[in-house]
Amino acid sequence: MIKPRPRTGNLLAMRAETGEKVDKIPAARFPVQHEIQQLQKELSDFNERIIELENEGHRGHAMEVLKAKAIDFARQIDELRCLLVEPLPKD
Repeated sequence: MIKPRPRTGNLLAMRAETGEKVDKIPAARFPVQHEIQQLQKELSDFNERIIELENEGHRGHAMEVLKAKAIDFARQIDELRCLLVEPLPKD
């Protein structure tokens, strides 16, 4: 019988337990921040589903596809965050 791997330091689960809510950002005034927020929600949903499936013992190609999609969401979030960073002034 396959036993699920123990999860330590699961930030997703800890955040869900605390009931942390994210304020809605108005898309018209802050389009980049709004898009980041949407991608973070999708990433969170993917991560929750991946954890559920792993705990049920699922392995294989479908899991790899889900994980690749989650990594793609994280990459998109990082790219958008880079747009918000202002470069340091040159001396």
